Amino acid sequence: MNYPFLPLIVAAVALLMLLYFFPVSLWITALFSGVRVSLLQLAFMRVRKVPPSLIVNSLITSTKAGLRLTADELETHYLAGGNVPSVIKALISADKANIPLDFKQATAIDLAGRNVFEAVTTSVNPKVINTPNVAAVAQDGIQLIVIARVTVRANISQLVGGAGEETILARVGEGIVTSIGSSVSHKEVLENPDKISKLVLHKGLDAGTAFEILSIDIADIDIGENIGAKLQTDQASADLRVAEARAEERRAMAVAMEQEYRAKTQEAKAKVVEAEAEIPRAIAEAFRSGNLGIMDYYKMRNVQADTEMRDSIANPGGGGSGSVKSGREEGRQS
Repeated sequence: MNYPFLPLIVAAVALLMLLYFFPVSLWITALFSGVRVSLLQLAFMRVRKVPPSLIVNSLITSTKAGLRLTADELETHYLAGGNVPSVIKALISADKANIPLDFKQATAIDLAGRNVFEAVTTSVNPKVINTPNVAAVAQDGIQLIVIARVTVRANISQLVGGAGEETILARVGEGIVTSIGSSVSHKEVLENPDKISKLVLHKGLDAGTAFEILSIDIADIDIGENIGAKLQTDQASADLRVAEARAEERRAMAVAMEQEYRAKTQEAKAKVVEAEAEIPRAIAEAFRSGNLGIMDYYKMRNVQADTEMRDSIANPGGGGSGSVKSGREEGRQS
């Protein structure tokens, strides 16, 4: 079978492939823009899966801005995963603003994960960062809640390896707490809020960061709680509980000692009763052995009666009169 259109189709496909690998229109645009790039270079970009239009347009933009860059430099940065248009825009902005920034430094910043164009923009137009509420307590115990505005400018030389905004906010918050904590009274801070910003600025908080602090302005100061009075109240309550616990401990010890003394008293009384029970036995034994006569016994009873009489006089209602009478009766009978 004859295919009269087959050669035309093959020729068209070959032409399209040739134009794909050799973008003549892009080469002509670069040539008239003053960019020196060959068709062979464009073909090699296709082979390395680098979009030639991106490289050529970036070269045209940089050349018109007065920058001297090569296609190999841009292609290498693209293959490394960089953002070529962002680097070109950053270099042009830095050049117009007289900010020292070369291609190697810009690509390093871009490959480090930072937006190099935004960094240059922040360096030209400083950025204002609002701190969260920072609570601090003055020496008189009054809490102050401060909100500050930090004006920063990007430090190009520290963008690679420098700390970010979070570090700036943390350091500023620490400086505010230190400044308020060193104030004798909260009224002193309210009267001179610029004292906080001056003290914080002198600490050099932007060291090792990707920013340069231009100013720190106190936006708002509110009075919080009386932390000193609250702490004193809590301490007094704790001291009271400790004192009550110690008093209860002493009371329990006193009760225990009282019970112990009562037990000892009962024990002593029992011993006395036991000893008194031995007296009649001893008297009877003395009678049987002849060591005690009847007169001696009556004399002893008279002495006991006299003693009980004296006790009754000294202690009215003591109940000793009956014993005295019995002693006297026993004396008359003798």
